[in-house]
Amino acid sequence: MSNVEFTYQFNTFSQYLRGFAYKLTRDTHSAEDLFQETALRAFDNKEQFRQSTNMKAWLSTIMKNTFINNFRRKQRWEKIIIQTDESYLIESDRKAAWNEGERKVSSEAIEQLIESLDPSLKTPFIMILKGYKYQEIADEMGIPIGTVKSRVFVARQVLKDKLKYLYHDPFSPGKAA
Repeated sequence: MSNVEFTYQFNTFSQYLRGFAYKLTRDTHSAEDLFQETALRAFDNKEQFRQSTNMKAWLSTIMKNTFINNFRRKQRWEKIIIQTDESYLIESDRKAAWNEGERKVSSEAIEQLIESLDPSLKTPFIMILKGYKYQEIADEMGIPIGTVKSRVFVARQVLKDKLKYLYHDPFSPGKAA
């Protein structure tokens, strides 16, 4: 098929392709970009088109695949951006509901509560805070990894209960609701 014939046939389906692009994107600017990218790919690969096949279906397939590839690329890009520290802070700023609760709890109070933990709970909990892995803590303390996990869990629960009690949560254990 010559360039002139291919161009003529492409032009006969251009209105359909523009409508199909809009149906996929639901945005006029994105639809025009998709149409142009489809046209570029079709003309770059015109030698792969067989004259005895349906050109409308061939062009629609190119457009659909281009749209899907662009969508996947956009999703990957957004995941990469959101996973950076700065973007996380930007995203969390938009989604966060600021309250005064964090001002009420001082770091000194939390440190005192951690110090008041039973040594069997305090040691693995502090090691977790310092970044040790459960297996490293188990090896260091000479206890099974399940015991380390259990002690860290219990330490968190004890601290949570003490914080609720300290800051007068009506739903904390030992208080009447």
